[in-house]
Amino acid sequence: MIQKIRDYFLNESVTEVCTPTLTSTAVTDPSISSLQVSNNDKSGFLQTSPEFAMKRLLAAGYPDIYQICRVFRGNESGRQHLLEFTMVEWYRLNFTLQNIIDDTIQLLKFLLGDRVSKPPTLISYSEAFDNALGIDPLFISSQELANMLKADGNLCDAMNADHDAWLDLAMATRVAPSFPVDQLTIVSHFPASQASLARLCPIDNSLADRFEVFFGTTELANGFVELTDATEQRKRFKSEQEKRGRNGQSIPMIDDALIASLEEGLPPCAGVALGVDRALMIAEGIDDINQVVTFTPELHHDL
Repeated sequence: MIQKIRDYFLNESVTEVCTPTLTSTAVTDPSISSLQVSNNDKSGFLQTSPEFAMKRLLAAGYPDIYQICRVFRGNESGRQHLLEFTMVEWYRLNFTLQNIIDDTIQLLKFLLGDRVSKPPTLISYSEAFDNALGIDPLFISSQELANMLKADGNLCDAMNADHDAWLDLAMATRVAPSFPVDQLTIVSHFPASQASLARLCPIDNSLADRFEVFFGTTELANGFVELTDATEQRKRFKSEQEKRGRNGQSIPMIDDALIASLEEGLPPCAGVALGVDRALMIAEGIDDINQVVTFTPELHHDL
């Protein structure tokens, strides 16, 4: 599958790059946990995505680029999650949202073959919620979502009145399970609050030019038209820091190198991150990600 990915991008004249796995800052996204690495009196973090470094390359003048790499995310395990997994991430200059969606579908058809023989379903985030639950996710309250999901008091306390977390829970437990089996579903135009690195939709600033690709209930890819405004990006990072503080999470520093690159000028572009292990899981008709990797993460508790 990795070779097929390289064949696809070679045919598309997209340049393969390699960026550092070890980074100086963690991500500010409250939904992602970075793994820290210490070396004597210095410390860093294992990348959760090569996104920031790849955007720095684009700002420095690189053409369309892609990268196949290992990424790491804390607090993730299960039948579709690994602490360490393989990602392919790519960026296309001057691509619209529809352009990058079409590009992603084309790659997945190349990788998955007959597994995606049916035409994909394209649907907006609001339409997906309306079809599955009969609600408008842009206007429903957190309490209404909690009632709909029959959440108990412990879950309500854990969610800490985080509206986007309630929407994510509804998406995972009620909306995605309603998607057609054995078929790609592309969900576009997520709420702006769920896309801190994406451009706002030009015709509706309450939405972002972000999309996700599912096969059945399995999320395969996440992409968007990139935000290129350095001032707005710093503002969003600060908002995420504040949210992490309210949630009792650690508060990472803002990646000033990325901000500096945006200030220098990130060209109009769109990017996607696709989980290679999950794609292989779909291709092989396997429902447990641990069965498509040679080794699962070998972490041990201190004695």
